[in-house]
Amino acid sequence: MENESTFVAPEGVYSVTEEHKPTPLTQHTIAAAPVLYPTRVSTVSVRYPASKVTNTPGLAHLLGGNREKEIKKEKLATKERDDGVSVSSSDDPDDGSPDASSTPAPDSASTPIIPHDHPSTPFSTPASLGKRKSIPRPKHNMRTTSSTFVTRLQNADNLNKVLQSKQGEATYMFYNSAKTFVWTEAGTKIKEPLARIYFSAYPTCHDVNLATVSPDRIDVIIGFHSGDILWFDPISCRYGRFNKQGRICSSPCTAIRWVPQSPNLFLVSHADGTIIVYDKERVDGAFVPYEPGTSPISATSADGSSSSSSQGDWNSLDSIFVTMPPWHPVTIGGPVHVGVKPEKDKTAKNPVSHWRVSRRSIIDFVFSPDAKFLAAISEDGCLRVIDTIAEQLVDCYASYFGALTCVAWSPDGRFILTGGQDDLVTIFSPWEQRVIARCQGHSSFVSGVAFDEIRCDGRTYRFGSIGEDNKFILWDFSSGALHRPKLAAAHHQRMSMTSSLSLALRRRGESTVYLPTPGGESPLPRYHPAPSRNEVAVVQPVVVKHIGNELLTDVAFLPRGLLTACKGGQIKFWIRPLAVQPRHLRTHNALRRASQTDASG
Repeated sequence: MENESTFVAPEGVYSVTEEHKPTPLTQHTIAAAPVLYPTRVSTVSVRYPASKVTNTPGLAHLLGGNREKEIKKEKLATKERDDGVSVSSSDDPDDGSPDASSTPAPDSASTPIIPHDHPSTPFSTPASLGKRKSIPRPKHNMRTTSSTFVTRLQNADNLNKVLQSKQGEATYMFYNSAKTFVWTEAGTKIKEPLARIYFSAYPTCHDVNLATVSPDRIDVIIGFHSGDILWFDPISCRYGRFNKQGRICSSPCTAIRWVPQSPNLFLVSHADGTIIVYDKERVDGAFVPYEPGTSPISATSADGSSSSSSQGDWNSLDSIFVTMPPWHPVTIGGPVHVGVKPEKDKTAKNPVSHWRVSRRSIIDFVFSPDAKFLAAISEDGCLRVIDTIAEQLVDCYASYFGALTCVAWSPDGRFILTGGQDDLVTIFSPWEQRVIARCQGHSSFVSGVAFDEIRCDGRTYRFGSIGEDNKFILWDFSSGALHRPKLAAAHHQRMSMTSSLSLALRRRGESTVYLPTPGGESPLPRYHPAPSRNEVAVVQPVVVKHIGNELLTDVAFLPRGLLTACKGGQIKFWIRPLAVQPRHLRTHNALRRASQTDASG
């Protein structure tokens, strides 16, 4: 029953219903130059309103006909004002500022609380967006731009009519292949993508803002090997640029993510070991980050103290090195530093903040579901958990061997997955500060991991992994069913109680750097070496499927199925065997209450 296009899982048969392949032009580009940056996939679901049913005109319709025409004209004029004026080829194509015509007037009643407006940190507790007069759109029209960065735009025929005729829910997919960025629809077997964009640089990473998505706009952020960042709305075909020509950081972008529930903030990791916070409504400012051991003016270490010359021996396994620009919320209102103009330089610009996380390249990072923590992996083989509110390192975990290559956070925030060059998928518990289990099944580097949210219920977790051995593996994991090694049972129990209290305090914003430990011991170390294989439980695969001949680079789970991507740009959509109802997931509040109860007990 199983063949190249199907595989059998415990719940039934998954089968390929569609494939997306590069166009001949893209294939020629790939053949001309080696594929240095693997294909990555981003997805988003957009719910469209049901179509209006046209009835036979009645008396009220006939009497109100002229009024309806006036209303349509008003709506059209409003939409044109919101979209802004198209940028002609004579305008500056590289100005990354938002469109001033669509910037809302200050109004405390209608403007939501934006994370960077928090008085003491660029982040705040994610809140609902609320109502706003107008959310700024990218400034430049991609159809008429003269920028050499965007070399070509190819839209599908009658794209506007296709979008206007949409009903119900549509799942859009974005992926990069060579110097091309593609927008298409998943699960509909369309023959041609909705749009292809050709750039002069290689797209390396991208993400879709789930907080602002609507039938009228999709905010996509794209990072490039040149360090450039592009904010793009495919609905309006408008874009804006950040970090132009590496003005803030010239190192290649390795990962990029919107902050969950934030309409503005996004983070970018770079190959030089930094993570930078941006705001899409700000322009780039003149900024040079401090290096450990240089100037003590605006840099802080992970414990919040000011940096000094002693930071020359900065240990990346114990802290992150934060450079706060003059317009950072912490530095606003503080003393004026030498060489910094008081008013002009404190105008809100990008970057919002600058973190030096590792001395090696950051490979990828993901947010916890509540956006209060961030898990970053790097070439030095470490998983770092960072408190985004305090901008501090919480814990650092070492891999068994080699670099870590991929990372995912469980939907309920309890577990972190990593894959690495040790051919293992490792399950971490940030609450218990330990490795829960290792998953053995790959025979080469693991290149992607992802949770299947539909099949996670807080007790059992389903996740998938892909590797350079061309294996796609499904795993089922239950923390209660794992066998804990006897030698480490007492140690893990004590660590669990202390670390649960520690994270509970962190979530309330209290410092845990000098948290007292039982028996008057020294503070808990942030660095955790990899435990021996004999001390960690092993999870066996549920399904092992060999896919194609090209290296697999990405995997993503959707409500209707899953996606697998290859290095050359081929993407397969595997439909689920049956309509699966999402399992009930424990919320963060319930999880926090349970952890605090365990700690107090």
